[in-house]
Amino acid sequence: MTTVKTGAVHHQTLTVSNLERSLKFYTSLLGFQKVMDLSTTRVLLSNGSAIIALSMPPDPSRAIPNDVFNENRLGLDHLSFSVGSRQDLVDAVRLFDAEGISHGEIKDLGPAVPVYVLAFRDPDNIQIELTAPHG
Repeated sequence: MTTVKTGAVHHQTLTVSNLERSLKFYTSLLGFQKVMDLSTTRVLLSNGSAIIALSMPPDPSRAIPNDVFNENRLGLDHLSFSVGSRQDLVDAVRLFDAEGISHGEIKDLGPAVPVYVLAFRDPDNIQIELTAPHG
């Protein structure tokens, strides 16, 4: 064997600073449902097609005080979730505005990558994108 055949991403785990706050954000704004508590410091969520775990730092003694996500560090840059259409992005902008969630503009990535994207950030500054196909 010279390569490992991989499939779709199975799940992502996000380290968060406040589990309850992040749980509320992902369930109330992004439609995830709590699947189960994995421990007192980790919860599993699903939206029917994506699975994410939210977790407090695995070693609290090594957590950086008052830390926030920064995509310039090694590791994660952002997460992108699919939505059905550009109208879903327009509706998300309205919801985010009503909830006071800062966000970017809806961007058309053009013919080479025929999608629209809307960027925003979760409570720990992790960049999230909603991605909609052209058409």
